Amino acid sequence: MSGIVITFLALGGFALLLLVLSLVGSSHLHVGHLHLGHLHLGHLHLGHMHVGSGHLGGHDGGTELSLPVIAGFLGAFGFAGAIGATLSGGHGALAITVGSVAGLLAAVPTAFLAGKLVNAAMNMPTDATLSSADLVGAIGVIVTPVPEGGYGEVRLAVAGSQLKFNARAAQPLARGTQVFVIEVPSPTSVLVEPHPMVQ
Repeated sequence: MSGIVITFLALGGFALLLLVLSLVGSSHLHVGHLHLGHLHLGHLHLGHMHVGSGHLGGHDGGTELSLPVIAGFLGAFGFAGAIGATLSGGHGALAITVGSVAGLLAAVPTAFLAGKLVNAAMNMPTDATLSSADLVGAIGVIVTPVPEGGYGEVRLAVAGSQLKFNARAAQPLARGTQVFVIEVPSPTSVLVEPHPMVQ
């Protein structure tokens, strides 16, 4: 195996190492004013790239130059370059040229797709966090009887989930009584009334 092919393979291997490091932790690589990262290794930080006081890319809809994008580019360039250099004989200027062209042809779309995947993963929509206001009006069933002036337990159907809360009521409620929430005095307790449709 020629030194040219080994160099391309080493570049691809280094990119795999960067990708593994990006999955292990988060940090920042400072080289003067160049920041490449979210991964802290002593004074080596690898992550988002800042040049001077400006920022290349960002969270405002632009393409961000993140560690997975850099690793994808370098990995595709190295491994495709090694294939191209090997197929062209592995020696001389022709191997370097063919390897570099093959590497670039593979690296640019790979980096673009890596950036899209990272952005999609980071901007994935999630359900809103459940708040106390979401419990008011929720319908449930008493699972532990509610005594007069004391607490029992209610199982509520909220946002497609069954949640259990301490429950108080103005009157005693037997197990199995269908109720709805009228107030949320604390994060773990609710004030309930019998459901009017059941009475």
